[in-house]
Amino acid sequence: MSVAEARYPDAPVEVVKAWWEMGHRYIAGALLALVFAMFVVAWRGREEDTPTTLLSALLVIIICQAAFGAWTVTLKLWPQVVTAHLLGGFTTLSLLWLLLLRQGGLPQVHKGLPMPGKHAVLALAVVIGQIALGGWVSSNYAALACHDFPSCDGSYTPTIDLAEGFNVFQGVGPSYLGGLMDNEARKAIHWVHRLGAIVVAVVVIGLALRLMQANRLLATAMLVALAAQIMLGVLNVVWVLPLINATLHNVVGALLLITLVTVNFAPRLRVLAASPGP
Repeated sequence: MSVAEARYPDAPVEVVKAWWEMGHRYIAGALLALVFAMFVVAWRGREEDTPTTLLSALLVIIICQAAFGAWTVTLKLWPQVVTAHLLGGFTTLSLLWLLLLRQGGLPQVHKGLPMPGKHAVLALAVVIGQIALGGWVSSNYAALACHDFPSCDGSYTPTIDLAEGFNVFQGVGPSYLGGLMDNEARKAIHWVHRLGAIVVAVVVIGLALRLMQANRLLATAMLVALAAQIMLGVLNVVWVLPLINATLHNVVGALLLITLVTVNFAPRLRVLAASPGP
């Protein structure tokens, strides 16, 4: 630790944060080893009913995640990389979930689901877009750009800078710890994320109601996750972003995504699993 502090005097070592960081790396390494082992087993038994495509995609995503994790550190929290790293984590979780369903786990979750239509695809798209917006909010430290709810600093038409807030060509080099945007740019990100939540709510509620007869369990889970996610987002502002609340906001967002991934892909996997192999 003394060597690190001597080399980087402007960045003192924080032991607790360092342990969280190293724990994250160890878990990522263990996941990579496990998925690689599963891939090898699946490839050897590819004449049988093995999900080699899913495992191949999962392996590629995890390797990319390792690269994004390294760039997050070396590029000093560059928002583009941080947001991409978050999306990669959600993609990894989605593929692991689909792998579980593909292998016959939790059949009641997708029982009776129809093949996805345009509404299901739209719902998945807006949720992914909202997750990306959430990552952009977090990586640019815009979660508290608006200090009240439902207005933004007492206004429903706040002064915002959309061009700067969504400038994806920020330079590489400076440390982005704490964010570098001015307040109007951060307000733009925060406000668009709030508006995006309204769009997500309308689309997802409509889809859940349509699916209620086909699969009440999944439709209810979708509505519960949506309601919890909106509540946690509001509490992030009202309670001034407590760490546990912000973490739960990510967790519940992942759960909501999983319900939409199930609706869009589980029926297709069911058809593939039922079809005769080569």
